[in-house]
Amino acid sequence: MSKILIRGAKVLGGEPQDVLIDGETIAEVGTGIEAGDASVVEAAGQILLPGLVDLHTHLREPGREDSETVLTGTKAAAVGGFTAVHAMANTFPVADTAGVVEQVWRLGKESGYCDVQPIGAVTVGLEGKKLAELGAMHDSAAGVKVFSDDGKCVDDAVIMRRALEYVKAFDGVVAQHAQEPRLTEGAQMNEGVVSAELGLGGWPAVAEESIIARDVLLAAHVGSRVHICHLSTAGSVEIVRWAKSKGWNVTAEVTPHHLLLTDELVRSYDPVYKVNPPLRTEADVMALREALADGTIDCVATDHAPHPHEDKDCEWAAAAMGMVGLETALCVVQQTMVETGLIDWAGVADRMSFRPAAIGRLDGHGRPVSAGEPANLTLVDPAYRGVVDPAGFASRSRNTPYEGRELPGRVTHTFLRGRATVVDGKLA
Repeated sequence: MSKILIRGAKVLGGEPQDVLIDGETIAEVGTGIEAGDASVVEAAGQILLPGLVDLHTHLREPGREDSETVLTGTKAAAVGGFTAVHAMANTFPVADTAGVVEQVWRLGKESGYCDVQPIGAVTVGLEGKKLAELGAMHDSAAGVKVFSDDGKCVDDAVIMRRALEYVKAFDGVVAQHAQEPRLTEGAQMNEGVVSAELGLGGWPAVAEESIIARDVLLAAHVGSRVHICHLSTAGSVEIVRWAKSKGWNVTAEVTPHHLLLTDELVRSYDPVYKVNPPLRTEADVMALREALADGTIDCVATDHAPHPHEDKDCEWAAAAMGMVGLETALCVVQQTMVETGLIDWAGVADRMSFRPAAIGRLDGHGRPVSAGEPANLTLVDPAYRGVVDPAGFASRSRNTPYEGRELPGRVTHTFLRGRATVVDGKLA
């Protein structure tokens, strides 16, 4: 592989430095590095981050290739600055066996745009009744360490306890979609003033908070690791903050859309804003931002949920829940967290690379930008301003809530083990 010199980039937002990539590795970081036979990327004014890591991606393959495939999803990830994604298990068939997770892992290897780490289902068929083959999935070529029934909640406390106990054997983690099903039957949006005015079934905050409270107690009881997916309410923040104050092994993620959008947008009845968990109130949004800033929420995860046109271009009640997010995640974080002064670019590296890689126990990602480390890198132009046009997405689906909205920042280059997957904002 050839050498690449990234010249004058602000590493994690600090002073401008040069970074020399030799093969798959960062060879040197400093100032005034001679280019020699290396190709040069002029990066003055740009931010150099470790490659982003997403703990929560729906790649849909196998079974829903009309929405996304591993290839198109990883292309979208690369455009968004990601060098690794964790693929959720709610595929068809469900990723609840060693065979299915290995299939997804191999498809990721073949795509070459980013690393794909499959997440295994907690229960057979996501039905919440019987534990899936957790040990076999961990021992497979895919080396699964994160397990989730995302899209559904593991609502049976005994099953959840058994899962937490089981994954302790190999330092695994159970990632919970916190939604008490009995409290959300027929729910269409956040329960509150707007749902009452619109006459839409409400998804109350307590449906999320009650499951989180139960699960942090279970994790403490058995001495295991629990991760809270797409935390969305101020009350959930307080429960996680309390659990962490006790020293319990609890981590949590927030999505970009829950950092920016509120349930007021549902007044448009545009199904692009229909998501699970639902968009919450302005007070919730502010609480989530503060919690991400102070570390109560560990990381940002996209919950990239592609859907074909017909599943969103319909009446609200019939529409599928979910939004695409890989290609806009960093832009939203820049707008909501960096430009508001809540975190700096080193904080972005922490919340979007270091911590998610650590939670997922993902080797080779979330590493410092220093000599000897794998050259998984993302170069960002923070001064860029652009209007979101889903027609240009690399994802197979277009269900973005940001269409027509101006967002800051653009990923100019992404490097996966020293190989450029994105150059000048376009797929290599």
